[in-house]
Amino acid sequence: MADSDSGTEGVDDDAPEKSREELRREVDDKYDFENFGPEDMAEMSLEEWEVAFDPDSWITGTELLDRVEADLKHRIAIREVFAVVERITRDGEPQLAAYSDEGYAIVYPDGSVEGRGTVLRDVKPTVALASMDEYEVPEMPEGGQLPQPDEVTEGSGELGNKLMQTIGAIHVLGGIGMIIAWLLIVLGVVGVADAVRDGAPLLALVGGAFFVFGLFVLLIVANARLSDRFRSEEYRNRLRSAGVESGMRPDFLPVDEKDQDD
Repeated sequence: MADSDSGTEGVDDDAPEKSREELRREVDDKYDFENFGPEDMAEMSLEEWEVAFDPDSWITGTELLDRVEADLKHRIAIREVFAVVERITRDGEPQLAAYSDEGYAIVYPDGSVEGRGTVLRDVKPTVALASMDEYEVPEMPEGGQLPQPDEVTEGSGELGNKLMQTIGAIHVLGGIGMIIAWLLIVLGVVGVADAVRDGAPLLALVGGAFFVFGLFVLLIVANARLSDRFRSEEYRNRLRSAGVESGMRPDFLPVDEKDQDD
């Protein structure tokens, strides 16, 4: 009986570990950790989180800050994240600060994060991934990741706009030409055969369709240019509010100027 009980206990001890491994495989199949984001974090259950991010294997300290900085700057460079990233030292402890015009996040060497707004939402999954040894952090890009406000150009799709504008103008002019031709035929200014005169209403109809279509295309181009100009100006204002141009941090950031690393 004693041997039987001992064997049963051994099976029971192995069962939770086996279940944990099965759950780990399910999590690996369910989530794409190369593109892990806030939505995935919200979807994860507590059990899934625990098996996906094993505390015993987490990367911490300065290495974690280096990895988070590289990953964030890469995402900023490809316009996935809007933020200014700085290395700071507070109370003798190295930290990483990321902030925008709407929020901020401060990453500590132990992997904890404080902050608010969209920046905090973007930084949390980055810290979780960077703390995993299996995650390959992209190389840190050179130079500033956010452009200066005066470097933001308008009309990124100007070639397409010009092409559409040309098409619209051709249709408008063609439509006007056909309508004028119809009027000349109807008024008898131009002498034509009876068969052509009978088909004159069709000429007016086609001309009107050309004119309306061309006008519609020109309105689309005008709206696209106006929207592009508005987005560019809005982006410039966000850059200025984040201190990209002035070098001044937002007032809501709980960091003093003396806390910035050289």
